[in-house]
Amino acid sequence: MACEFSTIGLIGKYGDPGVGETLLQISQYLEKYDCEVMLEAETASMVSNQHLPTASLKTIGEQCKLAIIVGGDGTLLNAARNLVDYNVPILGVNLGRLGFLVDISPDDLIFRLDEIFNGKYEEEHRILLDAVVYHKDGSISESNAFNDVVVHKWDVARMVETETYINGKFLNNMRADGLIVSTPTGSTAYALSGGGPILQPDLDALVLVPICPHTMSFRPIVIDGESKIEIIVKDSTSKAQITCDGQINLGLVSGDKVQIQRKERVVRLIHPCKHDHYEILRAKLRWGENF
Repeated sequence: MACEFSTIGLIGKYGDPGVGETLLQISQYLEKYDCEVMLEAETASMVSNQHLPTASLKTIGEQCKLAIIVGGDGTLLNAARNLVDYNVPILGVNLGRLGFLVDISPDDLIFRLDEIFNGKYEEEHRILLDAVVYHKDGSISESNAFNDVVVHKWDVARMVETETYINGKFLNNMRADGLIVSTPTGSTAYALSGGGPILQPDLDALVLVPICPHTMSFRPIVIDGESKIEIIVKDSTSKAQITCDGQINLGLVSGDKVQIQRKERVVRLIHPCKHDHYEILRAKLRWGENF
């Protein structure tokens, strides 16, 4: 049986042997579509009795027409950052708690795969952030983020002082535990915990959320998605760091500058038909429940 996704990469949650059974189930299902299947190399170490060819994330990006992620939102975040430059659509199968991004349950896995592989699916585009750190010593560090880029304190008992500019225009000086720069996708993550608004995921917008600011008048602000943000670390008495999606950490010192802007390429997410973001919000945030 022919399928538009002729070559498929399978990626599982790292360090979780529980993904093996689901990955084998998916690979056996794909046999009827005559798909070429590649198992991500690190994932392969957790899957017993499999005879699939293994591949790096780079090879999956270069050769696959679809990447299926088995795990949770964190697994998909990592895969999205690595695959975005290859324009590979991503499908998430959820093995943990209800996810915002991995929205196929193992209970209806085969039914949903049948729909998708027969062309009945929705494709959604999400923006990412590109964060570049210009260190005072002249070196440069760079990373992508699907959810958020966070400039925050290193020392537990201290605040970090930052100076922020948007499109070259001064926004503010701030002493706080940190500053979150979030995509609409990340607006339901750390930014939400910090008091930020929930953004519709397909908006071309960014949100800046201060973390425990010393001055309570500093509130979250939503800006255009094409904006260029510059954050300069000003505090010379303590160290800071930048964290991307809670998974990548880079050290900062006074005088370092962080430049954040939307990445040109978008993440392509594949959803089952009638995907409803608001239904996920209701379930995840338990709206309407009696506590």
